[in-house]
Amino acid sequence: MKRVFFSISVLLACFFAGCESCNPYKIAEKNINNAKQLRLEMTKAEVLTLMGEPLKDEPFNQPDIWFYYFDCNWLDGLITEEECFPLVFKEGKLIGWGNRFYINWQANRKNEIPTEDLPQKTVQGDK
Repeated sequence: MKRVFFSISVLLACFFAGCESCNPYKIAEKNINNAKQLRLEMTKAEVLTLMGEPLKDEPFNQPDIWFYYFDCNWLDGLITEEECFPLVFKEGKLIGWGNRFYINWQANRKNEIPTEDLPQKTVQGDK
């Protein structure tokens, strides 16, 4: 009985190792190789043709920030933001990609918010 279970386990492992859509390492390798061909000012359609569909149904996705899987930290079936690299678009054109770009872009964007749009702090006694 143990031999049967072991044989089935080995066959399933071989199957999933060859199945690109099931193997996170193959997906990551494909995304990394495709990302080497990214160029600034590419349209969303051009990026879709090159990279394929970005991750869907993840809470960190936004319409102009697409995430692609590139690293397997855990084989738990969950995808975290740390396991992905972002592509940032502005007005439908690619303006940058990668975690370093994304962090800098977020910081610069926070600095661009006009102060009149921020809620004003009221001091006690002001009316």
